[in-house]
Amino acid sequence: MPKTIAPGFVKICGVTSLDDAKVVVDAGASALGLVLAASPRQLTLDQARVIADATTGNLLRFAVFRHNDDEFILEHVDALRPDVVQVHGTLSVSLLRALRERPVLVVKALSVDEPEFLTFDDTRVEAVLIDGPRPGSGSTYSRDHLERREFHVPVIAAGGLTARNVADLIDASRVSGVDTSSGVEKGPGAKDHDLVREFIVTARAAFAARKD
Repeated sequence: MPKTIAPGFVKICGVTSLDDAKVVVDAGASALGLVLAASPRQLTLDQARVIADATTGNLLRFAVFRHNDDEFILEHVDALRPDVVQVHGTLSVSLLRALRERPVLVVKALSVDEPEFLTFDDTRVEAVLIDGPRPGSGSTYSRDHLERREFHVPVIAAGGLTARNVADLIDASRVSGVDTSSGVEKGPGAKDHDLVREFIVTARAAFAARKD
């Protein structure tokens, strides 16, 4: 599995079980997200390792952190060995330097209502993920935010995406990827397998039909 975030990227975040992970893989997702920060979808390190080990080589495995300290992040990265580290909150110079010593991609999550949305130097990372004010809540935001600034790396759109609205977003923007969590759930952390499949198929078709 090449480590890259290219146009047509589809990620299912907040995966909490092997059954759900198998569906995500079989449906053809580009990536799955394992949440290690405080969240209804938070995994222990042991739980995350089971899913990560079972899906190695099938898709990109994201370790997702939010407002965790650098030591916590690095300890979990070293134990889990993900393909990608997704950081919500501060990405310190020292943390980025330490991550660069490891074989991982770095994705910086930016909330549309935070000052760093406009000020973060995206050339420091492999991609940015644009999310709403409350990541994982399923809340949407004006898609005009995606045009508020220029990005130099791939952009992954998240925040309230479902199979019903993802095609419109892809058609109306230049994003390289999309990410959903609550939009394909029957309850916090429990994926609806039919919605997972529908989201991935719909997003793939929209990317294929888009005229860049």
